[in-house]
This record gives sequence, structure tokens and C-alpha cells, in this order.
Amino acid sequence: MSAKIYDGQGRWRSKTVGFRISPEEDALLEKAVAVSVLTKQEYITNKLLNRDVVVVGSPRVYKNLRNQLAEVFAELQRIESGGEIENDLLEIIKLITITLQGLKEEN
Repeated sequence: MSAKIYDGQGRWRSKTVGFRISPEEDALLEKAVAVSVLTKQEYITNKLLNRDVVVVGSPRVYKNLRNQLAEVFAELQRIESGGEIENDLLEIIKLITITLQGLKEEN
């Protein structure tokens, strides 16, 4: 039997929630989770319950931000020749910007 999972307030998480998303939505979710350095469960729970996703600066956060920025840069280079910017890319840029601004204020 697996170990019991508790939330931050000591409540046992015994319910399972499942839903379907598109591959594009999954890619966007994975990037958002990577930037936040939370578990996917924590990230989704915070978003569903309208709680702030708090990112605490750490080497892991900076590494994930660097990797995401490298992907954004590569995508921007690809579309430099006149292509259109996709909404998913704009969402990632917005998420990275908000995260970096929050880390700047933290310091």
C-alpha cells in the first residue's frame, strides 16, 4: 500500500480528480510546473483553488527559468522570418516574466 499523502494543513488527500487535456495544453502545463518547481499536484491544486503559486528562488528555479528562456529564444528565432507568435508561446513568456519579477522583488 502506498504512503498516505497529506496537504499543507495535515489533511489526508484521499480523493482523485482526473480530466483530459490536449497535448498542447499538457506541454504548457508541464512548462508552468517546471518554472514553479512545485509538484504538478500542488501547482494544479493551487490554480484550481485560486491560490497564488509562490515560487521561492533557488538554483533549481533559476536553472528551469534558464531552460525555458532558451526554448523561448529558439522559438523566437524560428519565427523571426515573419511567422506568427502562437498564444502558447506568449503564455510562457508571460509566466516567465511574472516569475522573474517576483524573484526580483524577493531579493
